[in-house]
Amino acid sequence: MPAAIIPFQRPLAPALPAIEGNLDYRHLRDQFLAFDQLLRTSGLETQFVSTSLQDWLAQAKPGRRAPSAKAQGHFQEHCRRALRCNIARTFLRENFRGFAARVADSPLLQQFCGLSRLDKIRVPSKSTLQRYEQWSQEPKMRELIDQLLRQGREQPQQLDLQQPLDLESYFLDTTCLKACIHFPVDWVLFRDATRTLMKAVRLIRDQGLKHRMEEPEVFLSRMNGLCLEMSRAYGQNNSQRRRKRTFRKIDKLAQIVRAHAQRYRTILEEQWEQTQWTRKQAKQVLRRMDQVLEQLPAARRQARQRILKEEPVKNQDKILSLYEPEVRVIVRRKAGAEVEFGNTLLLGESLDGLIVDWELFAESAPADSRLVLRSLERTQANLGVRMSLLGADRGFDSQSNQEALRRRRVYNALCPRNPRQLKKRKRSWKFKAAQRRRAQTEGRIGILKENFFGSPLRRKGFAHRNLAVTWGVLTHNLWVIATLVREQAEEAKEEAA
Repeated sequence: MPAAIIPFQRPLAPALPAIEGNLDYRHLRDQFLAFDQLLRTSGLETQFVSTSLQDWLAQAKPGRRAPSAKAQGHFQEHCRRALRCNIARTFLRENFRGFAARVADSPLLQQFCGLSRLDKIRVPSKSTLQRYEQWSQEPKMRELIDQLLRQGREQPQQLDLQQPLDLESYFLDTTCLKACIHFPVDWVLFRDATRTLMKAVRLIRDQGLKHRMEEPEVFLSRMNGLCLEMSRAYGQNNSQRRRKRTFRKIDKLAQIVRAHAQRYRTILEEQWEQTQWTRKQAKQVLRRMDQVLEQLPAARRQARQRILKEEPVKNQDKILSLYEPEVRVIVRRKAGAEVEFGNTLLLGESLDGLIVDWELFAESAPADSRLVLRSLERTQANLGVRMSLLGADRGFDSQSNQEALRRRRVYNALCPRNPRQLKKRKRSWKFKAAQRRRAQTEGRIGILKENFFGSPLRRKGFAHRNLAVTWGVLTHNLWVIATLVREQAEEAKEEAA
């Protein structure tokens, strides 16, 4: 049962200043006004507050008093701000720090995010904005997006649409969502480990816990020098021998760094009460060190196998980053991107340009042909529609998919792998039209990655990247629906004239 929302009076806010002579600002203002209208008329904002409130009340410990009406009203206000701040920040492609400063300086954003007041305006900090992004879980956000799409199909008048959304046809494609990591080089992992461990050691020494060793900055300087020497070895005579000799020096230094870090980790674990840190602060430093110390032996074996023994390492066994364990090697075989490092993202686009299905894979993704039926079943279940057409490139085609679509009476617009089948299917005008429309999905992917996700997506951890993708899909779909509302209104006005 949904939680009861306490109604409250919205505070009085000043009107937006009249800005003339700037067409770009006028378009931006109209866009945010359209977003505001959609959030109100669709009930999306109310549903977001209700689900967040339900989770918040469920987290209350048994035996404690229920939250007061004042506390619940305060939480509801933060729910609305979280939804609107995330949409605005995603649409403007701002980071947390930049968006916090931009909100403080923009009456337009203050009004959209529900921050405008007559007396004093309090804007969220960068840390609050980061908490806002994690306000709701990915399954809850997916339900909101599905609700918006169903409403656009079943009740288009509530969204000011002249025509219902066409959700019965969609097109699939996959792409690589790049992770925010440097190019994975084996010996560079040792530099990363040295940097993280020695910075942690510096923090511990600054708290008065010391063991005999050289200053941490000395090890950082030595490792940087060896990395430069390793880079210069590529263009010299006997480069392979020079690289191996330099790598042995890097390996030896990394082992010394590891031994010092383990000693300081033990000291901090046993004597943290002598520092000015709380237990949680000490645990944070310990976790930071453990993350690297646990992976360093495997990274060393990998580097020695590839550099010294000159033996390959399987993709599933590679350590690409000490800080992003869910990053995978994705072989694309495309111009400028033979190999990419990140996670595979499956996207399904409707005829109207809306994203009706998506899935980000933490592990290595299955072959494209194995994603068709799971996507079709998920989309039909979430949207409550029976698909009439499904299109994709030749990577999604297989004999089993052809038979499954035939049994489900879904028009098969998958590009055949067999050249003879392709030649035969090109005689159909419907197939050719579907394939021409499918080609536009490549452009839709580019729009999403560059304007709503970010390339690379600057989030740490798979769960955070998955949630950021969901916020990007929500913002993108609101943008597309707002565009459809405007275009349909203009067409109706022209017909009336």
